[in-house]
Amino acid sequence: MGDPKAFLNIPRREAGYRPIHERITDFSQVEQTLNSHDRKLQASRCMECGVPFCHWACPLGNKQPEFQDALYKGKWREAYQVLNETNDFPEFTGRICPALCEKSCVLKLSCDAPVTIRENEAAIAEAAFREGYVVPARPKRNGKKIAVIGAGPSGLSVAVRLNARGYEVTIFDSKPMPGGLLRYGIPNFKLPKEVIDRRMDVLKAEGIRFEMSVPIDVQKLPTGFDAYAVCTGTPAARDLVIPGRELKGIHFALDMLTQQNRILDGETFPKEQLVNAKGKRVLVIGGGDTGSDCIGTSVRQGAASVTQIEIMPQPPIGHNDATPWPQWPVVLKTTSSHEEGCTRRWSLASNRFIGKNGKVCGVEVEEVEWLPAAEGGRPTMRPTGKKEIIDTDMVLLAMGFLKPEQPEFAENVFVAGDAANGASLVVRALADGRKAARQIDLYCSR
Repeated sequence: MGDPKAFLNIPRREAGYRPIHERITDFSQVEQTLNSHDRKLQASRCMECGVPFCHWACPLGNKQPEFQDALYKGKWREAYQVLNETNDFPEFTGRICPALCEKSCVLKLSCDAPVTIRENEAAIAEAAFREGYVVPARPKRNGKKIAVIGAGPSGLSVAVRLNARGYEVTIFDSKPMPGGLLRYGIPNFKLPKEVIDRRMDVLKAEGIRFEMSVPIDVQKLPTGFDAYAVCTGTPAARDLVIPGRELKGIHFALDMLTQQNRILDGETFPKEQLVNAKGKRVLVIGGGDTGSDCIGTSVRQGAASVTQIEIMPQPPIGHNDATPWPQWPVVLKTTSSHEEGCTRRWSLASNRFIGKNGKVCGVEVEEVEWLPAAEGGRPTMRPTGKKEIIDTDMVLLAMGFLKPEQPEFAENVFVAGDAANGASLVVRALADGRKAARQIDLYCSR
């Protein structure tokens, strides 16, 4: 611990976002960065607690105190080596992880100013690429072959771990480019796609094979492999089956997000297939991160207005007694996209879509109240009868994804990530990929 009093003398400082009037005109990354001197000062705030709750909270088991100390001392290579021991893709998580580690930092409890762990992680990863610390490794092959179905976070994690152990790994994916949700679901303003491409070049140099634009039926897996990892994610979005659902102008969130990312990658679409918010009153149904991404994308496309509604009640602001430290705090979250212009409302259920000439023009919503269960179970929703019409020209359904049902597989087939557990965080998918890689290694080594 280089400076035991740094947390007392140095305030938490975030890099912040680009100015709103500037960032809404493009899809470039919204988050800024600190210079190396200020970044090291932020790392110095880590107290190297006797019980590092940050490590406890991280699904990957990152050793935050160790890489913070190395960063503070200017040992960037060592910081990356420590980080890379547990996290194969810190440039991804350093940008898009909600930072469970920070919410469990002791400084979060004591003064509501945790160490900037996520930003520090991203800075270390960028320094590693910039300074040439990221060098492809070509391990000695053990003669066994593994097929990974799905090139998303969990699949990439499985592939990297097994490749490092000497397996010949081939990744199959139906999409033209690897990354899964990282590439096709998360907007460029949160995760620039050149960051993905840069890492994929490393994976290819390490000997991992990519078979893209190759749909695989998991019940008819390709032959010639010793084991398989099914990492197909959660492809089915949760629908809202209410009257009027057939009207034009109602889309799943990923219809917009995926298309916009593909357009930025150079693809073109016929006008009648475009999911574009320009000049439209947009209604986003769903209050999670995907809904937030729809808001930011709609603003950049030139929406006339954006409204987001959520069926659950508004979370508490700042602190929630029901989720005390070091748990993840269920509190009101305001993202960079919310800051760019959005009306947010809670406790609203959607009853029916209203159309005109075959196109959606409004949604009837009804205020609901949530009644606590008698014995601490799930609260009960009760309609209040207070109804209104929200005028809209485009509806984006961002209500999450359905957990896929998997068939019964042979003993050499392992399921990982969202395909196994349902939709969750990217960091959890990466952790589950590492777990599956260990299981496959044990299976193939027996």
